[in-house]
Amino acid sequence: MSKKITEEKLGRSKKSNSTGKNVGEIMRVSGPVVYAKMRAAVNDLVKVGNTGLMGEVIQLEGSTSVIQVYEDTIGLMPGEKVVNTKKSLSVALGPGILGGVFDGTQRPLDVIASKYGVFVPRGVDIPSLDMDKKWEFKAKVKIGAVVKSGEIIGEVKENPIITHKIMVPNGIFGKVEKISSGAFTNKDIIAKIGGKEITMVQHWPVRVPRPVEEKQGVHRPLISGQRILDFFAPVAKGGVAAIPGPFGSGKTVTQQQLAKWCDADIIIYVGCGERGNEMTEVLSEFPHLKDPKSGQPLMNRTVLIANTSNMPVAAREACVYTGITIAEYFRDMGYNVALMADSTSRWAEAMREISGRLEEMPGEEGYPAYLSKRLAEFYERAGYVKNLSGGEGSITVVGAVSPPGGDFSEPVTQNTLRLAKCFWALDANLANKRHYPAINWLRSYSLYNRITDKWYNENVSSDWGEMRKRCHKLLQEEAELQEIVQLVGVDSLPKDQQLLLFAARLVREDFLQQNAFHEDDTFCPLEKQASMIRLIFGFYDTAKEVIEDLDLDKLRESSGVQELAQLKYRQNDTFMDGKHEAVEKEVMKLIEKSLR
Repeated sequence: MSKKITEEKLGRSKKSNSTGKNVGEIMRVSGPVVYAKMRAAVNDLVKVGNTGLMGEVIQLEGSTSVIQVYEDTIGLMPGEKVVNTKKSLSVALGPGILGGVFDGTQRPLDVIASKYGVFVPRGVDIPSLDMDKKWEFKAKVKIGAVVKSGEIIGEVKENPIITHKIMVPNGIFGKVEKISSGAFTNKDIIAKIGGKEITMVQHWPVRVPRPVEEKQGVHRPLISGQRILDFFAPVAKGGVAAIPGPFGSGKTVTQQQLAKWCDADIIIYVGCGERGNEMTEVLSEFPHLKDPKSGQPLMNRTVLIANTSNMPVAAREACVYTGITIAEYFRDMGYNVALMADSTSRWAEAMREISGRLEEMPGEEGYPAYLSKRLAEFYERAGYVKNLSGGEGSITVVGAVSPPGGDFSEPVTQNTLRLAKCFWALDANLANKRHYPAINWLRSYSLYNRITDKWYNENVSSDWGEMRKRCHKLLQEEAELQEIVQLVGVDSLPKDQQLLLFAARLVREDFLQQNAFHEDDTFCPLEKQASMIRLIFGFYDTAKEVIEDLDLDKLRESSGVQELAQLKYRQNDTFMDGKHEAVEKEVMKLIEKSLR
């Protein structure tokens, strides 16, 4: 049953809309927090100071409004005016949003750079979307039809990859009195429904989840082409994954690989408080990447939100909400969306700073007591849903966590683990050994395995789930044996245990380790993954049968083992469309020859 969003739920009360003074003055400034004497409601968007800095009312103390300002407050003075717009912090949703580069409050950074240079001037107010460009609108309903909120009434071919679906804005329903196809700008009236004129753009408050018809259970994996993720710890479409890890262990690189190769329709990449050079790499690299499925530029289905560590801290707190709201918009069109939040620790640090400025009682490690609530509000907006138009869509959230010193017991990591069913633990030791992705296979896990194994067994290989369990067991046994090896050496072990260590090494170095710079290894199709692991265990089982006659030193240099080690660099096409069987027969012949 569809949910109607009331004015109160949108963060605005009827009282706040009543006529009265909407101009106040600054009383006190404490970093990004400003105290102003004015009449307002919580979540009201305000313009602060003579330069009109963007801010949001977050607390009321009698007649004093406490405002978090999303821009640098240097130079603000008591007595300067504060104007209440009596609107909530919202994002503009419509054609032109794809391929955009925005800051945490959806200001278009590429447009600002073309007008003002590399630095964003304070108080700049530029429309988030191009309001003058004409889009070819194709109506999908006829005059006289009865429509409701969220229903699709037309389409715009935004680019060769994505068709932008125009939906009825929330709160509008009734008979279509006017609608026509043609070339329109985002300012033009395209239809009249229930007596109200609508354009192709709608606005939505970032802190309010968009309504859905029904939230459904997840039922298939998000395929990434990264073997350790797809095979060992898969995340489901509509699920939540966490990537905690210390500095330099590969959080950003892993998320960038997911953004490039996962089978989501839309990618939302949120750079939340990360270093400027990392976001520069993303912004310079993504426009030149090609979408592997269509051959078109990857930016045609990507939205980038950049809020680096040197940008105002309050905007960092808002940027994740901006990202998830844009993701919900495309989900409501029926698309599968993947959102990369890099990193939620920086977001939590922004909350901690603002909480300290508000003189709130600190919780564990100085974070506010409502840290877990805020994290839950964000992550629970992920999911696989039936939307208001009757279709289905999903949002998969992959959140990076940056625990200080790699300490997974700190509050942000622990609260994230309570919410995420998929845990990809990055390991600094693996990164130092140049083993990428540097995900620790013993500490990582996925609670989606039961669901994803069923899908893999039906669609890829009937023995996928069994092979995964067998791999886990093999690597666990190897970890136990390594403790003995450190004491007595490998040569002191019996041959069967030496062979186990050898097979585990093949899994680690030739299956789990992946080369992002090799054209056939940066993305590994599921059929190729199944063949690789099947051949490794084919070698292991065959070697166990002739264990007494084996010379393990010579076996390592044999042609069969070398072919097995180089299997990941074979062209991906040779494994597709049933061709994998021929490859497996060929390699097994070489392996059997090497074991004789």
